Amino acid sequence: MDLIFPLHLFEGFGIELEYMIVDKKTLKVMPVADKLLESVAGTYVNEMDRGALSWSNELVLHVIELKTNGPTQQLFDLPNLFQSSIREINQILETYGACLLPTAAHPFMNPFSETCIWPHEQTAIYHSYNRIFDCSGHGWSNLQSTHINLPFASDEEFARLHTAIRLLLPLIPALTSSSPIIEGQITGYMDTRLEYYRTNQVKVPTITGKVVPETVASIQEYQDKILKPMYRDIAPYDIEGILQEEWLNSRGAIARFERGAIEIRILDIQECPLADLSIVELIISVLKALVDERWSSYEDQIAWSENYLSTILLNTIKNGSTSVLTDTGYLSQFGVDDRNYVSAGELWRFMVDDLLPYQKDENELFRAPLEIILDHGSLSERIVKAIGGSPEQTDILRVYQKLADHLQEGTLFLP
Repeated sequence: MDLIFPLHLFEGFGIELEYMIVDKKTLKVMPVADKLLESVAGTYVNEMDRGALSWSNELVLHVIELKTNGPTQQLFDLPNLFQSSIREINQILETYGACLLPTAAHPFMNPFSETCIWPHEQTAIYHSYNRIFDCSGHGWSNLQSTHINLPFASDEEFARLHTAIRLLLPLIPALTSSSPIIEGQITGYMDTRLEYYRTNQVKVPTITGKVVPETVASIQEYQDKILKPMYRDIAPYDIEGILQEEWLNSRGAIARFERGAIEIRILDIQECPLADLSIVELIISVLKALVDERWSSYEDQIAWSENYLSTILLNTIKNGSTSVLTDTGYLSQFGVDDRNYVSAGELWRFMVDDLLPYQKDENELFRAPLEIILDHGSLSERIVKAIGGSPEQTDILRVYQKLADHLQEGTLFLP
């Protein structure tokens, strides 16, 4: 297939950040996203232009999404742009005694009694999801993530970008996990959001697959191997064909052919935009290196099956940065040829040192937050350290109120 899209590899980036709306004192979820958008737009809308960014709804009423208004050519202005929107939104939410809360899962929400589905535009889509899958569980109504959209301009660019992304996906939770607590309990998973996410559509297994996408070498192969089986399998439940679109795909990275991009969806959201954008800068830098064959050839990269890569992903979902990697063949894909095993955190440290050296001025903004993450662990690991092994509700409330403060201030959290 010879499809041509406007932007070539890494010529632009689209970033999306999702946040919970909660009561400022109790941190209970507050389903007022529609009122937030209406207070600025003057009417109930799904999306609202705010200059370089836009604000939009999500499936549930207690979540708001902030995103770049189209692709941007560089990342350095984005932390301040997102931070300004967060402060503006928090000022509006004062009217309701509410504020934004970061992290990828609410620590004590009961989704079966507190879920409110978006009731305005696009309700046919949301109601179809709810009818087929019951969207009141944690894997639907209690998860917030960061999305990265990366462009491709041809069949070859698509194949190389998709191959690089699927090779890196299993390592991402080691860096980004921020969901260690559900219903007041430390779950034993650093990335509990992904643990729920990977099974929330098990009724139709081809929608999510192994989370790590299948190996494909062309756009046509992607459509034949991933999209067509998914549409076929959802059809008996989706008689009207409402959900048979490319966004139905729930793998950790999905092709968005309508915009000429691949969307990475596997990142837990962090405590502030600076942390998110620092991680995004690192992930993009690693993907550039893989596409450029800095450490390994395209032929070596594409040989890894989704079944094997998913075993690494399950490890990082559970253990975060302490996950041990022992496959020397996999390590060599990222330039580690002299070690029999490393932790996932150590592998990320190698890639930071290799790709974002201190002496380059443009790296300074993002390097300091990455040092905190590499030195002290993912946000999940820092939350668990701050709360302790057997937390009481008051311990959880105290730490997550601090996280809300860090979001407002734009600073990273240390236990």
